[in-house]
Parts: sequence; C-alpha cells; structure tokens
Amino acid sequence: MHCPFCQHTDTKVIDSRASEDGATIRRRRECEACGERFSTLETIEIKLPAIIKSDGRRDTFDARKLRAGFDKALQKRPVSEEQIEAAVRAVVHQMRMSGERELPSRRIGEFVMGELRKLDHVGYVRFASVYRSFEDVADFREEIEKLERDLPTANGQLPLLGADVVPIDRNKKR
Repeated sequence: MHCPFCQHTDTKVIDSRASEDGATIRRRRECEACGERFSTLETIEIKLPAIIKSDGRRDTFDARKLRAGFDKALQKRPVSEEQIEAAVRAVVHQMRMSGERELPSRRIGEFVMGELRKLDHVGYVRFASVYRSFEDVADFREEIEKLERDLPTANGQLPLLGADVVPIDRNKKR
C-alpha cells in the first residue's frame, strides 16, 4: 500500500477491525518513511451482474451510482450514513443472490425502492416520483396513500398525510 502523503511503497498495519456484518475491514496504517497515519477500507470484490438499461444498452454495475441515488432520495432526511450503507449493501446482496449474469435496471430500481421503503417514507416517495415518472400531484397522493395502507406508521415514522388533509377528487371539475 502506497502512502498517500509521501508515496512511499511500504506501510505497516497498526490495527484491523471487521465491520459488524463482516463485509469490510478497516485497517489503520502507518507509513514507515514519513510516519503519517491513515485508514484503508477493504471489501471483497465479486463480479456483479451487468445492468441492462431501458434503451437496451448494457453497462457495468457502479456502486457509486447506487449510493448517489440513495443520497439524493434521502437528502436532508434523518437517516444515518450507516443505515444508507446497509441499504446499499442489501441491494448489492439482492443482485448477487439473483444468480443472474444480467439484470434489468428496472429490477435494481425495485430493490432500491424496497430498501428506501424500510428506511424513510419521504425518501421512498422522492425516489418513486422519479423512478415511476410521476406526472402530477395525484400520482404522489396515490403512492402516499398506498404506502400508508401497506405500512401504517412503521419504524416510528410519522404519517405522510395528516388526518386533516382532504383527498383530491379527480372527477370533480375545477
């Protein structure tokens, strides 16, 4: 491992710790030349399925894009970094367990929605609005009502719509 400070080629490991789920190892290292200390994170590298985009193109899986999707959906929401990382790992695990060599991007989107649904209802609705191309407020309301029917205030989350909100009558003329 090269030192990120002086580029010396030899560093020694001072401490190693496995993550709770055992999927990563954090190592504390020290450069033998300059004495600086730094941490590295090691993960197992397993070939994941190729992604089939909606236009038919095939692309390699990029965990950074997956993480960016979670970050965007959960921006300014009370969800910890550890919870987001666990959700990303869960999606990657589902991809691995599919046993497929290629997966449609739609299926990965469904995996993400499943994890977001458990984490944060607002983040879930944000992601769903883009993923399912909501066109108007009625689409949002429909998804929120479905979510509230399926998961009544699960995980200690507050209801998305208050009791005083009157549903929109789509048949009513304005």
